Amino acid sequence: MGVTIADVAARAGVSTTTVSRVLNGRGEINEKTASRVRQAIADLSYVPSAGAVGLRRGTAQMVGMLVPDLAWVFSGIVQGVVDALETEGFGLRMLTWNRGEESLRRLGLQVAAKSFDGLLVIEPEGALGYITELHEAGLPMVLIDDRFPRPGFPYVSTTNRQGGEQAARHLLEIGRRRPLVITGPKVYGCSQDRLGGFVDVYAQDGLELDERRIIWGDFQFESSRLAVGRALAEGVEFDSVFAHNDPSAAGVLAALHAAGREVPGDVAVVGFDDIEMASYTYPTLTTIRQPMREMGQAAARLLLDHVRKSPDAAASRIIPTSLVVRGSTDQ
Repeated sequence: MGVTIADVAARAGVSTTTVSRVLNGRGEINEKTASRVRQAIADLSYVPSAGAVGLRRGTAQMVGMLVPDLAWVFSGIVQGVVDALETEGFGLRMLTWNRGEESLRRLGLQVAAKSFDGLLVIEPEGALGYITELHEAGLPMVLIDDRFPRPGFPYVSTTNRQGGEQAARHLLEIGRRRPLVITGPKVYGCSQDRLGGFVDVYAQDGLELDERRIIWGDFQFESSRLAVGRALAEGVEFDSVFAHNDPSAAGVLAALHAAGREVPGDVAVVGFDDIEMASYTYPTLTTIRQPMREMGQAAARLLLDHVRKSPDAAASRIIPTSLVVRGSTDQ
């Protein structure tokens, strides 16, 4: 059984009511007692439940944004969020989910202190249950994510399956009939969708992709570079590669260059995301544009609609992908 509010109270030598008042910032409690309670919370790594932090929303004019870690975040998403919030006079508080229970405890304390009016969430692996509990207790929330099953609260995503279809149609249009696919992690919904759309379009053209042409990856440059090197060494014949994100596609380009294969002459390459680096690879990278900035803007506006309890607030938003053709497929 996890640590409870009663455990915190016992550790601090106070009542559970006192602990609750500290969590919610209510009542007259001297600083010495409050400090003792906060220390007990830290010592026990207590994660306040939504019930313990009584979610009566204030008007902080601030939005929280929970991310796995700051290195992960696409700058386009954050810029889109900031653009929309600043227009409405709201600020942004960044919160990371990289220390497990300690991060959740800090999130709970921020919620209890009413530090923000609503929460944007990116990739909540390991934290989805807790943030869902917070939402059910009254905290407005929007997920910006395309990797996990749809939550029970609003989300903004993109058209991953259609993006896979766009990549396949483009490769077929330039005569590439023997593709290799470097996917993202199998557990992610976006990987399944991108692969499904791609495979279906080739199947409609009478071309089935055998298992040797589908390599499950992890969205990383180095693993994709090594995977293409192995495929070449094993004699797998391919005239194109669809990588499920741009860093993976950059790894593909590096492997092909090392092997003396010309891009796009020998092998055409398509990535996914259209992050900034796609314009600086050699050759520049054809990719499926995931509209990061637009997704950030849409998520922030959707969240503010729910914070304000607008009767016109949408349930969720899906922003479409688009094909961006550059040198890795354009001869």
